[in-house]
Amino acid sequence: MNDAARAIGFILLAMLAISVNDMLIKFLSGGYPLHQMVFVRSCIGICFSLLFLKLEGGFHLLRVDRPALHVLRGLLVVVANMTYFAALAVLPLAEATALFFAAPLFLTLLSIPILGERVGPWRLGAVVLGFAGVLVMLRPWQGELDVPRIVLGLPVIAALTYALMQLLTRKLGVTAKASAMAIYIQGTFLVVSIGFFLVAGDGRLAEGLENESLVFLLRAWIWPEGRDVWLFLALGASSAVIGYSLSAAYRAADVATVAPFEYAALPLAVLWGWLVFAEWPSGPVWTGIALIAGAGLFVFLRERQKRRPVALRARVRRRY
Repeated sequence: MNDAARAIGFILLAMLAISVNDMLIKFLSGGYPLHQMVFVRSCIGICFSLLFLKLEGGFHLLRVDRPALHVLRGLLVVVANMTYFAALAVLPLAEATALFFAAPLFLTLLSIPILGERVGPWRLGAVVLGFAGVLVMLRPWQGELDVPRIVLGLPVIAALTYALMQLLTRKLGVTAKASAMAIYIQGTFLVVSIGFFLVAGDGRLAEGLENESLVFLLRAWIWPEGRDVWLFLALGASSAVIGYSLSAAYRAADVATVAPFEYAALPLAVLWGWLVFAEWPSGPVWTGIALIAGAGLFVFLRERQKRRPVALRARVRRRY
């Protein structure tokens, strides 16, 4: 399973869908709770995923090896999404997206204990530089910020859990279809969002709260009307595209091939932030974006460069 062109196509499609999804969630965050959005998008998304499953071979594909790991993968996605979306209610779109792109740096570090990979000094140096970019955006030396510093930390938590999820995707994708993996994720989202509804669906836990991220997470359900109905449908469609495309991309090729193309989400986030919310990144945010994106791209390009001589030597041996 190493079809680079197919993997790149799927990851670019996933990044476009993710950017639209993030923009819609931020746009709707002022009037609806996060768990309601998650429930609606997952209900619609799982219908699309079931259709994809049927096209890939049928419902028997849901019988997967190591189902507990699929559930764990789903829970990691839930944590990554919830923390990131909670930050979107407060942070500018480009800033939240840039902080989330610490994920490839976590991916590099976690591949050492989990996959047994060796990471050389050049890549470790790039990881340090990338986390320096995260610090520039968190600005710990500055006494007060426009938003609570804990909110700035939410996309970083999302990045860590997302990196863990992608490592599991590569392990599980050897035997499981992309549509089956997407259904496990959508099902986990449904269970968690229903749990939030039972506990906080009436909005009582949001009363008296001042933190906008917590209010977004815990406010009461409101039935969407008018244009918002179509926006919720678009959320569901984008969720289905994201779940399938991410799984398909990381099944089709290795992490070093796929992950650099995730950075297409950064210019898309800046674009949507400017067009829809009249946001433009500040100087420290641009600096952090440059450091994080530059470090992440260097890590994956270095990985690809390291693998090329090995492949060339293997071809030479086969000729003789």
